[in-house]
Amino acid sequence: MWHRVFARSEVVVTPAELVAHLHSEGLPVVPHFKGDDLGWTGGDLVLPGGGTAVHLDRYLTEVDELRKELNSFAAELETMDYSPNNVPFMERVIQTRQLIAYRRPIDHADDAMLERLCETIASYLAIKLDGVYQIDTRGWFTAEGVLAVAEY
Repeated sequence: MWHRVFARSEVVVTPAELVAHLHSEGLPVVPHFKGDDLGWTGGDLVLPGGGTAVHLDRYLTEVDELRKELNSFAAELETMDYSPNNVPFMERVIQTRQLIAYRRPIDHADDAMLERLCETIASYLAIKLDGVYQIDTRGWFTAEGVLAVAEY
């Protein structure tokens, strides 16, 4: 299941900041990040107990060719007129300056901890980066974790 954070801010949340927050939330991840002169570009967060790491990718709209993908998400939101939040979320997607995407692995022994990790990452990054997030098959969420547009 994919998680995506659509951020309006260009601020870089460093891996150290993210990991410190996760540790403060009782999520004992071990980080492995890589980057370039624009900040981190990808990284793995490993939970104890084995299983596949949560791999994050960070894309910048000014550098990476994201506009086509962002337009697809905006177009999908435009069709979700059963929700009064579809247009505001469509506008947020169009205003995206960076996109952080990661997939929830299916092979971890502690499913509850893995789910909490994935949701904590999304909410924290969305709050810090003036963003919203989307989880495949579940929908679109405010930074605080409120479901605003359900996916059917």
